[in-house]
Amino acid sequence: MHDSFPNTFTTEPKLATPSNASPLLAGMRVFVSGGSSGIGRAIAIAAARAGADIALSYRSNERGARDVAREIETLGRRVGVIRLDLADPISLSALIPALRAVLGGVDVWVNNAGADVLTGPASALPAIEKLDLLTRVDLRGTVLASWQAAELMTAQESGGVIINMSWDHVLSGLPGLEAQLFSAVKGGILAFSKSLARTVAPRVRVNVLAPGWIETAYGNEVDETIRRQVVASTPLERWGTPEDVAGAAVYLASRAASFVTGQTMLVGGGVVM
Repeated sequence: MHDSFPNTFTTEPKLATPSNASPLLAGMRVFVSGGSSGIGRAIAIAAARAGADIALSYRSNERGARDVAREIETLGRRVGVIRLDLADPISLSALIPALRAVLGGVDVWVNNAGADVLTGPASALPAIEKLDLLTRVDLRGTVLASWQAAELMTAQESGGVIINMSWDHVLSGLPGLEAQLFSAVKGGILAFSKSLARTVAPRVRVNVLAPGWIETAYGNEVDETIRRQVVASTPLERWGTPEDVAGAAVYLASRAASFVTGQTMLVGGGVVM
């Protein structure tokens, strides 16, 4: 559907500041795509706990997105939910007006949303269709959304921060068909982000998060043998959590990282160094 985001809503911030809020993102406005579950959910909640107002998008999991929004509301932060299909240029073109309506602007833009070809219906697609889906959503979607973010932020007096999502094994390689698909697409995101960082500096910082073995939908479904193999191959001897990635995102978004741009932060427990 090419609607004008009928599911967008805002809530007024509470007067009280939550006692457990960190000052790292105080007063900042953060957009997280794919914020209804997994890593996106963790980033949105962590940013709110760090003092930011939040806009988060979903494609099909509206219930999850609104659950996240309610949790953010309890932290005393303003929050908005936006339906977004990264594969649809019309949906993308309506994103900036929706974000302005929700937050007035965006200081931190996290391109987290991506296609799931490991679990669910898409896992049964032929390899070329998986590649096409990942290219449309993850790669092209990230590029187009990053261009929108850069245009918005360069016009703002405060500039801004863009965080894109890659994969740690892009830097080392991993055997298997799915690994090839992810390497092609996530490697493109990594290379694009470095070029974008040089293009939009000094007003906008652009960095990349590259998670490794994280307990999201795929990590929760693998059999116990694979789980043990991952732990054995990881110097920190455990799977990562969405909250591990969220902590890194909050740092890169914050003023503490004000001299960091064009970098890739691996969040994989040391599997790739």
